[in-house]
Amino acid sequence: MAVDQISQAIAAVSASNPVVLIDGRSGAGKSSLARALVARWPLRGRVQVVALDSLYPGWDGLDDGVELARELILRPHARGLVGVWQRWDWTMGEPAEAHAVDPSLPLIVEGAGLLTPATARLGDVRVWLESPAASRKQRALARDGDAYRPHWERWARQEQRHVARDDPMRLATLVFPVP
Repeated sequence: MAVDQISQAIAAVSASNPVVLIDGRSGAGKSSLARALVARWPLRGRVQVVALDSLYPGWDGLDDGVELARELILRPHARGLVGVWQRWDWTMGEPAEAHAVDPSLPLIVEGAGLLTPATARLGDVRVWLESPAASRKQRALARDGDAYRPHWERWARQEQRHVARDDPMRLATLVFPVP
């Protein structure tokens, strides 16, 4: 159902390179929704996907990762310029290889903290996923296990600051509850 509604919103944009922003707290289903949307992309050609998990510079980097996405991906794309970002190597704790974003192609960016007043104006379709904390935690820890478990609360505090400061649900064009 969410993919159908997002697809309709993308078609209504009437652009060959729309930008879809997907936000929600950890474990809400952002990556799964992005994959499903790519599989059923409503326009011709291919779509690019960037997961903020690849940009956040460490466990205290939610805000910094969003700012990197805005400056290196979203703003260049909006200006018709190639964006270049570096993947964060979580094991080494440092930037890794570079990736390019083609401004002529559609773009999906997904990640916690993404919908802010500064990024919202750069997204044609803006999605917020709302899910109960217990469900989110169960999904996130099942996905990432012991690597994430010691950082859950630390990351959740950053997400809470984002929600209180930016009110991403208000910035979204579509809101979906996820059980």
